[in-house]
Amino acid sequence: QVQLVESGGGLVQAGDSLRLSCAAPGLPFTNQPMGWFRQAPGKAREFVAAISWNGGSTLYGDSVKGRFTVSKDNTKNTLFLVMSNLQSAGAAVYTCAARAPYNRILTTPEHYDYWGQGTQVTVSS
Repeated sequence: QVQLVESGGGLVQAGDSLRLSCAAPGLPFTNQPMGWFRQAPGKAREFVAAISWNGGSTLYGDSVKGRFTVSKDNTKNTLFLVMSNLQSAGAAVYTCAARAPYNRILTTPEHYDYWGQGTQVTVSS
């Protein structure tokens, strides 16, 4: 059963904004910490953003601070990532992750239990 499904990726021009969504229809809970990671070809997976189970706390990778915003809607069990001023360095496959209910915000992939299949973001200059 697919548990995390990303959407919203696509081709944008440098400087544009994009909103990614991550629905979690297969998860048996809604109050879980979640995060976004990305991986560009030939590069290691990179932490992008994370949010606590209730949305009260967020953390961002240094390269996206001030431009990306993570949020979640527990009523719809959906995670969002709004990316502003996208540049070529932002081109990657973006993947969302979730962990069973936990009271800490998580920034490393090994702490997550569930993963989506990713959505491609391409930035043209």
